[in-house]
Amino acid sequence: MAQDAAGNVRIQATMPGDWTMQVVSDGLDYPWDIARADDRFLLTEKTGNIVVIENGRQRRYPLQTSDPIVDEGGAGLLGMALSRDFAQSGVAYFYHSYRSEAGLANKVIEARFDADAWRETRVLLAGIPGHRLYNGGAIAIGPDGHLYATTGWTGDRERPQDRASLAGKVLRMTLSGQAPQDNPFPGSLIYSYGHRNPQGMAWNPAGELFVVEHGESGHDEINRIKPGVNYGWPLAEGAERRDGLEPAWIESGRSTWAPAGAAFAGDELVIAALGSRELLVMDEGARALKRVFSSGDRIRDVLPVARDLYVITTNRSPRGEGPSKDRLLRLSPRQ
Repeated sequence: MAQDAAGNVRIQATMPGDWTMQVVSDGLDYPWDIARADDRFLLTEKTGNIVVIENGRQRRYPLQTSDPIVDEGGAGLLGMALSRDFAQSGVAYFYHSYRSEAGLANKVIEARFDADAWRETRVLLAGIPGHRLYNGGAIAIGPDGHLYATTGWTGDRERPQDRASLAGKVLRMTLSGQAPQDNPFPGSLIYSYGHRNPQGMAWNPAGELFVVEHGESGHDEINRIKPGVNYGWPLAEGAERRDGLEPAWIESGRSTWAPAGAAFAGDELVIAALGSRELLVMDEGARALKRVFSSGDRIRDVLPVARDLYVITTNRSPRGEGPSKDRLLRLSPRQ
């Protein structure tokens, strides 16, 4: 997910009119994730490209994989996590869709940028159940140095509650794809379960993991993740309380945000919302959200850099067709 090597601070502008907006780069086609290394921005495009933007100039590199990337609906090249030594090693991790013998599936791979090309170097995990719309797809390296990934429910109401299935889960693995010894279920990559379509995750300064996910019809969720906990789907949704199930930390009620990427700016969680076309900031104490920016775009992901916020748009629905006509925007607090 969105990540930056530089430090960032709390949100400096708290109302939609408090920002100035600059178009850093346009002509993007369905970007999904954003990261920053030195002065370069790296974006995934669902079609299978990695876009590098430096000084406003774009360069596209097809990600070369052992199984072709399937770009279909909401499936494709989704999440990206740069290794901590990316500047030296060129290593990053990706979540992408492909066609398996069982049908549409997803995998987690390691890849390296070398000699002007991005190439897969190994597969960490394959066979994650896939779907045209519900794939999860977020991937990030946590404060503990392990790799986390979110997976979608794939339209199958049994899978999120089935700990033998990788669908509808938050997964935790080593950088070689193994289950860490302190995972909640011995020998399993599953960190939490009962999720519907989680597409964003971020850690607060205290090291607590928050995940944002799409509800079925409203009831989008922000969840504070605890290892081994069942977050309810499809037995419960939103703030509904049932024995043995964890209710959402915050939910949207009958309205929808369609939350996508998320990142912490200082101790504030910033959420990119596709459906409500806005940036939201979470007040953790009050368990409430506040709109801080809206441009009329479907906002896919957000990256805090010092006092600024960088956002990418995804203006085509995964149910739609044709070019998405997207942009990388820089938001700066008005002086």
